Amino acid sequence: MTPRVGVDVAAIPRIAEAHRRFGSRFLHKFLSDREIAYCGESPERWAGRWAAKEAIGKAMPSGVPRPRMRDVEILPSGDGRPHVRVAPATTLTGRSVDVSIAHDGHFAVAVAVIPEAEAIHSDGELPDGFRLPDRPRDGHKGTFGTVVVLAGSQGFTGAAYLAGMGAARAGAGIVRLLVAQSIYPILAEKCTEVIVGPVPEVSPGVVGHASLSGVLRGFAGADAGVIGPGIGRDASTRRLIEDLVPRVAAPLVLDADALNLLSEHRALLPRLSPQIVLTPHPAEFGRLSGLETSAVQQDRRGIASRFAKAWNKVVVLKGAGTVIAAPDGRVTLNPVSTAALASGGTGDVLAGLIGGLMAQKLPPFEAAVTGVHLHGLAGMDLEASLGQAGVLASDLLPQIPRVMERLR
Repeated sequence: MTPRVGVDVAAIPRIAEAHRRFGSRFLHKFLSDREIAYCGESPERWAGRWAAKEAIGKAMPSGVPRPRMRDVEILPSGDGRPHVRVAPATTLTGRSVDVSIAHDGHFAVAVAVIPEAEAIHSDGELPDGFRLPDRPRDGHKGTFGTVVVLAGSQGFTGAAYLAGMGAARAGAGIVRLLVAQSIYPILAEKCTEVIVGPVPEVSPGVVGHASLSGVLRGFAGADAGVIGPGIGRDASTRRLIEDLVPRVAAPLVLDADALNLLSEHRALLPRLSPQIVLTPHPAEFGRLSGLETSAVQQDRRGIASRFAKAWNKVVVLKGAGTVIAAPDGRVTLNPVSTAALASGGTGDVLAGLIGGLMAQKLPPFEAAVTGVHLHGLAGMDLEASLGQAGVLASDLLPQIPRVMERLR
């Protein structure tokens, strides 16, 4: 690939004059604390770094947001050459950004060379309905809501873990994970930041109708809930879902097996709360709607919108070009997609992510749009760093807050 080159010239007297007028406030706008310590009182060094950071910005591809100046740090390496360090929440990786700085009379001149592969994709325009929840600095865990997740069964403990951690990485203050008693030890060992609670089971690893009272106690005080990832399709579990969902007052995400179980009782869907987000992939949508999967795929936008109105629910039709449809007719197509997300468990992360955003007071449609877009951007970042194959669902978890911070 052809490297990208940026050049900039900074007038040393102008930088010195700005420092004279505004003092350290001016330096803190474009220099890190370590750079300020290294530069001392040298206007030449200040100007050299100003020019170098401008040059790096000019070398970025068109449409890719430039990193803030303070997010780029330039200090001498062991051999004296400038070493570039870039904050992780930017659109530049900084692994091999080359910078040269020279001074000529009253000017500092800098050249930046960035390999094409280092300039990561643009986040682009945000889709309609995208909105990050407020994050007040004086907030506490209660400020950011409680999510309760009912998930997992024997052989599918990972689904429970990923959904719970997806909610936590969305920024929820508290996440409670309810699991069948026999798989509780596995999840209690696996989860350190998520509170894991055992509920009675009807058979090993299976929650069912006899679990209802214990599950309802677990949902007490929830600001949002997630039901379904890896929960299984036992007939008793279906009866539990049918009785549980109407009794939970909090907004809910219904995913995976919860959708498969409800597809056996389609008439129930329109009667459930409109504060529910359904997150089917095309085959699950087909089972819920009674349509062939091929018919769903032929008109994804139209069919998602039609059934969102019929069911009076927000529908997230997953797949390349995920469609988010609201009962009031709003429809958003997520512009970001990558085959890096085509692996087991990524949908569980998404369900938890949407639930975590709803717990922070985002309405269902906005939470769904925002969750889908954050999920996609995190996948794009992982594609850039790891490639399309071999990305794990758990790789998304630390990337989600980085994407959120980048977009704030």
